[in-house]
Amino acid sequence: MEQQQLDQIEEAKKISNATKRAISEPLEQMLFEPINVLDHGFIRVVDYMGNDSSIVQAARVSYGAGTKQVNDDQSLINYLMRNDHTSPFEMCEIKLHVKLPIFVARQWIRHRTASVNEYSSRYSILKNEFYLPKLENICEQSQNNKQGRGNAIQEEFASRIFEILKSDSIRAFNNYQLMLNVDIDNNPIDVSRPGVARELARIELPLNTYTEWYWKIDLHNLLHFLKLRSSDHAQFEIREYANVLLDILQKWVPATYNAFMKYKINSKTMSNTAVEVIRKLLKNEPVTFTESGLSKGEWNTLMTDLDLKEKLV
Repeated sequence: MEQQQLDQIEEAKKISNATKRAISEPLEQMLFEPINVLDHGFIRVVDYMGNDSSIVQAARVSYGAGTKQVNDDQSLINYLMRNDHTSPFEMCEIKLHVKLPIFVARQWIRHRTASVNEYSSRYSILKNEFYLPKLENICEQSQNNKQGRGNAIQEEFASRIFEILKSDSIRAFNNYQLMLNVDIDNNPIDVSRPGVARELARIELPLNTYTEWYWKIDLHNLLHFLKLRSSDHAQFEIREYANVLLDILQKWVPATYNAFMKYKINSKTMSNTAVEVIRKLLKNEPVTFTESGLSKGEWNTLMTDLDLKEKLV
């Protein structure tokens, strides 16, 4: 993060406002502070609205006397999460400042339920910052997942790939500066000629170039984002951002975080066919893949979830 941005953060932290709104004290303590992600990225909380009590309040207005039997807020939030009553969670919102590689941003923006304002490379000059993966994260193509990584590759070849990524990034940025006719401090290189338009010069840069945006989203849609992007099936780089967001979620709405982890992240969803297989297993009835009615993938997933790997066929 640039010194100018750090200075602005320090000034913002000095401002203190009395409020009657619901707040989250742990989140208040981390407002504006950048949390590092990857090599040059970060996430920082800019603003938020509501906390766990806001969710409970909205739910009780909606359900009225029907919730009087609920003894505490955690129980009600568990009920809402378990039964997919999503609208009370929409009463909370959070606004984040995120710095991330462009290829991660392109995955992130597929979640179309947020308000986004991104750094404009038509208006401003991008910084000389690129994401370069660590050697242990340079892996072969997965053999059973067409969009994912497999095993780590030989260190010598991984080092070669790293150097290719690094040298190509440096060369691309040097060409970008040449097109713009600016040096590293954005001063003209050759005063006798104009630079190429920024909107054209930017197409020289690779997808590992860093961009920034403000991202505002309600809690319900944030939970959906986190369920998908914190999964082992998600790409490593966006998963690193999701893990930071999970930590922010726990500080912001701890009761919601507990329910989310219990009913969405650490739970399993099964088809009615899979449930029938489980019933037979509980009754010690013989059940095989060919008779189960499940696909090979569903069968393998079910057996793994039940820790019955010896039954895989």
